[in-house]
Amino acid sequence: MISRIDLRGDALPEGPALRDLLPRADFDVAAALEKVRPICEAVHHRGDAALIDFAEKFDGVRLTSVRVPAQALTDALDALDPAVRAALEESIRRARLVHRAQRRTTHTTQVVPGGTVTEKWVPVDRVGLYAPGGRSVYPSSVVMNVVPAQEAGVGSIALASPAQAEFDGLPHPTILAACALLGVEEVYAAGGATAVAMFAYGTESCPPANMVTGPGNIWVAAAKRYFTGRIGIDAEAGPTEIAILADDTADPAHLASDLISQAEHDPLAAAVLVTDSPALADAVEKELAPQVAASKHVEDRIVPALEGRQSAIVLVDGMEEGLRVVDAYGAEHLEVQTADAAALADRVRNAGAIFVGPWAPVSLGDYAAGSNHVLPTGGCACHSSGLSVQSFLRGIHVVDYTREALAEVAHHVVTLAEAEDLPAHGAAIKARFDWKVPESK
Repeated sequence: MISRIDLRGDALPEGPALRDLLPRADFDVAAALEKVRPICEAVHHRGDAALIDFAEKFDGVRLTSVRVPAQALTDALDALDPAVRAALEESIRRARLVHRAQRRTTHTTQVVPGGTVTEKWVPVDRVGLYAPGGRSVYPSSVVMNVVPAQEAGVGSIALASPAQAEFDGLPHPTILAACALLGVEEVYAAGGATAVAMFAYGTESCPPANMVTGPGNIWVAAAKRYFTGRIGIDAEAGPTEIAILADDTADPAHLASDLISQAEHDPLAAAVLVTDSPALADAVEKELAPQVAASKHVEDRIVPALEGRQSAIVLVDGMEEGLRVVDAYGAEHLEVQTADAAALADRVRNAGAIFVGPWAPVSLGDYAAGSNHVLPTGGCACHSSGLSVQSFLRGIHVVDYTREALAEVAHHVVTLAEAEDLPAHGAAIKARFDWKVPESK
């Protein structure tokens, strides 16, 4: 059901050579880009009419309006299962605790007497958030996107999720209820690349946004790439992934269940176990069969994900080698289930989020740890972070110098300007002190 990669015996290669030995899903955003281009331009030129046509084509429902009526949000919250509401409210509470602590404060540094640089943090004016609605419904993604944007102080927040034919063209009611719980009143029935294009260009119903965040399929990722430079994005999210670093102290039943929990997202989802224990690898494989059989989404998601080239059990000589492997892999979610889990986790450099020990599974982080589950995929954890309050803030330096402070450093500025063959830069300094500005030659 799941393949093995044996990296024991020989010295592990460095850098890209090691990454190339590890499993990863095929995810060709460049190819998808050419397919989303005409969709994005149709939204650009035809606005709401294009959104309505694409909802009919892709979602099987003819909309009368892209904007979700306020009453629909209220009705969805009123009809929400009380247990689901309580779970969402606790998820929101915990997420606020963590994200509120991420707020940045203005800081002023006195560089010299009379010369200061202040760094102030300003939220983007408007964001468009995306909550997927394809194979599964993700009210948790509403929480994970909205809470950091709100805690950052974003003034205008809009959310899009695909139209659902079974709900008369509205997004899934649990998505709407989550929006109502969070106080998000501007919601649109738009999915995939069309939603990103709507936020990027704006339409008759939806003003353009400065930034778009949220997970999605390859079409969402391709649309984000298409609009890079016009709007800010969080990341081009690829298929979800879990890596587990485990030794023989780990419970194979736990490991199998955690691998399956990620595999049930999508047939391209990655489930990777890195261990130095062949006996543990055997035990996990033995656990997989009955647990998979007892699961939902077996044939359409779990089995293709576990059998795909993106999933494997990777055997290594020891935990030092295992640590090198998981750092090279750069997992979206990394579980460390070893005898010294906290110490090993502290040494990990590349992961979207790290889950330490047997009582912190990825599922906890998906819903109620307080952490954010919008995380870098495809190895991007080596250079990118998950969604946070910082994602929605811009740091602006405010430079304030007196005449005396400028005079003290003026000769250095002029020297560097001339070294770079930018004499006008130096002239801008000299003009303030009655220095003679050399004539152009």
